[in-house]
Amino acid sequence: MPRYEYRCRTCGDTFELSRPMAESAAPADCPSGHDDTVKLLSTVAVGGAASAPAAAPRASGGGGGGGCCGGGCCG
Repeated sequence: MPRYEYRCRTCGDTFELSRPMAESAAPADCPSGHDDTVKLLSTVAVGGAASAPAAAPRASGGGGGGGCCGGGCCG
Protein backbone atom coordinates (compact mmCIF):
# COMPACT_ATOMS: atom_id res chain seq x y z
CA MET A 1 0.00 0.00 0.00
CA PRO A 2 1.46 3.43 -0.90
CA ARG A 3 2.55 5.87 1.80
CA TYR A 4 1.62 9.53 1.52
CA GLU A 5 3.21 12.42 3.39
CA TYR A 6 1.14 15.24 4.88
CA ARG A 7 1.85 18.44 6.82
CA CYS A 8 -0.45 19.94 9.43
CA ARG A 9 -0.99 23.65 8.86
CA THR A 10 -2.03 24.15 12.48
CA CYS A 11 0.96 22.64 14.33
CA GLY A 12 3.47 22.21 11.49
CA ASP A 13 4.03 18.49 12.07
CA THR A 14 4.77 16.24 9.08
CA PHE A 15 3.34 12.71 9.11
CA GLU A 16 2.80 9.75 6.79
CA LEU A 17 -0.23 7.59 6.13
CA SER A 18 -0.53 4.27 4.31
CA ARG A 19 -3.70 4.23 2.27
CA PRO A 20 -5.00 2.91 -1.05
CA MET A 21 -4.31 5.04 -4.13
CA ALA A 22 -8.06 5.54 -4.51
CA GLU A 23 -8.01 7.43 -1.18
CA SER A 24 -4.86 9.50 -1.86
CA ALA A 25 -6.81 12.75 -2.24
CA ALA A 26 -9.03 12.15 0.80
CA PRO A 27 -8.54 14.54 3.76
CA ALA A 28 -6.13 13.38 6.47
CA ASP A 29 -6.26 14.30 10.15
CA CYS A 30 -3.05 15.22 11.96
CA PRO A 31 -2.04 12.75 14.71
CA SER A 32 -2.60 15.65 17.16
CA GLY A 33 -6.24 15.88 16.06
CA HIS A 34 -6.08 18.86 13.69
CA ASP A 35 -7.89 18.65 10.37
CA ASP A 36 -6.14 21.44 8.41
CA THR A 37 -3.58 19.33 6.55
CA VAL A 38 -2.05 19.36 3.09
CA LYS A 39 -0.63 16.43 1.10
CA LEU A 40 3.03 16.92 0.21
CA LEU A 41 4.61 16.06 -3.12
CA SER A 42 7.08 13.23 -2.83
CA THR A 43 10.28 12.78 -4.76
CA VAL A 44 11.44 9.39 -5.86
CA ALA A 45 15.12 8.54 -6.10
CA VAL A 46 16.08 5.80 -8.50
CA GLY A 47 19.59 4.43 -8.31
CA GLY A 48 21.61 2.10 -10.44
CA ALA A 49 24.12 2.14 -13.23
CA ALA A 50 23.23 4.01 -16.37
CA SER A 51 23.41 2.19 -19.66
CA ALA A 52 24.93 3.62 -22.81
CA PRO A 53 23.10 6.71 -24.03
CA ALA A 54 20.62 6.24 -26.83
CA ALA A 55 21.80 7.26 -30.26
CA ALA A 56 20.36 10.47 -31.63
CA PRO A 57 18.12 10.05 -34.67
CA ARG A 58 19.86 10.77 -37.95
CA ALA A 59 18.58 13.51 -40.20
CA SER A 60 17.50 12.18 -43.55
CA GLY A 61 18.24 14.20 -46.62
CA GLY A 62 15.23 13.51 -48.64
CA GLY A 63 11.65 12.74 -48.88
CA GLY A 64 10.84 9.79 -46.73
CA GLY A 65 8.70 9.92 -43.64
CA GLY A 66 9.18 10.62 -40.01
CA GLY A 67 9.57 14.22 -39.04
CA CYS A 68 7.01 16.19 -37.16
CA CYS A 69 4.06 15.16 -39.23
CA GLY A 70 4.93 11.64 -40.26
CA GLY A 71 6.17 12.50 -43.76
CA GLY A 72 2.87 14.04 -44.72
CA CYS A 73 2.13 17.50 -45.98
CA CYS A 74 4.36 19.77 -43.92
CA GLY A 75 7.02 21.64 -45.77
